[in-house]
Amino acid sequence: MAENYMLRITAGPDYDPSQQVEVPVNTAKPVTIKNDRADIELNVRINDYKGLPRNSPSTSPYFSTEPHAYNRDQYSISFRFTPKKPSSGDADDAPGIKATDLQFGNDFDHPIRDRLPPGFNTAMGIVRWWIDPGLDGDAYADKPYLYGPALSSFNTIHVGEGDFDEEKGGLWFEEGGDEDGLEAREEVGAPLTSKARMKWALRTDSKEKWVFEYGQTYGFDFFNPYLNFSDLALNLPGFQLPIMKYWDGQGLRPGPKRSHQLRYVLRNKETGEPYLVILFSLYHKDYVNEDGSLKEGAHDSLNLPDKVDTQHDDTFDGEGALKEATEQLGPKIEEKGNGQTSADDID
Repeated sequence: MAENYMLRITAGPDYDPSQQVEVPVNTAKPVTIKNDRADIELNVRINDYKGLPRNSPSTSPYFSTEPHAYNRDQYSISFRFTPKKPSSGDADDAPGIKATDLQFGNDFDHPIRDRLPPGFNTAMGIVRWWIDPGLDGDAYADKPYLYGPALSSFNTIHVGEGDFDEEKGGLWFEEGGDEDGLEAREEVGAPLTSKARMKWALRTDSKEKWVFEYGQTYGFDFFNPYLNFSDLALNLPGFQLPIMKYWDGQGLRPGPKRSHQLRYVLRNKETGEPYLVILFSLYHKDYVNEDGSLKEGAHDSLNLPDKVDTQHDDTFDGEGALKEATEQLGPKIEEKGNGQTSADDID
């Protein structure tokens, strides 16, 4: 089924569809997104890419560079983020965005509870116990969301502009920072390695120390080997899912009709305002012109029923999935004493 669809990536500073621009995938030159809240330079990289724009590179040198080659990472959302001081409001005197407020994750503007696959709760357990303990949210709400604190969710955080290296695929960030950035990290006690910083950032007192300062540039990189956009499959340890069957319509357009979209959002928890909205959209090939433009009606080309028929699905073995995850990933993060995120991290 996946071979009948094409993926298109767009991004913008908010949920307004008129502000979304197409993102060239696997190209070194980043897309620039600016508004009154932040300046952003964005690279999106997908291994074995077959989507739009047509004739896009199928991969990026990023994936053959360590640690991504060893990890077998399948995609990356990498960007420079420079928050701007609000022109008015209560935050005028604040030096920046509190780490307790800056969130990254997925959200939806309509219910998805009737489209969740068998074993969804087990899959979320695998993610929270082994991969991203800071992730929280409500997939069963009328407007579902799964957010984590940016400070613990991004695989790499660089305090500074980082590098632009075409031989590595464009924007490239090492955990740490420039000279001033390293000093700022040291002042708040932030570790200099990725895993240690992600563990440290799960604690509320750590997030309370860190501020994403206005006017300061930060390099973020989010990547993993679990979501394969080539064959549209989610491959968690102990949990494999052909996501085409369950990929829900997540539209920016009003009305009941849907196009298939997965939405990544960088947002402010306190104000609810987004800084960056990235859409991974699927379109049937019949709705894509030879030049890669979309035909009329493309956004409504994948109008699936409100509820997925799962009566013929194989019985899901939750205990077996957790056992396999434990064998591949080791003890749960909480069992290693890495701590848990506080309940007040998510609304």
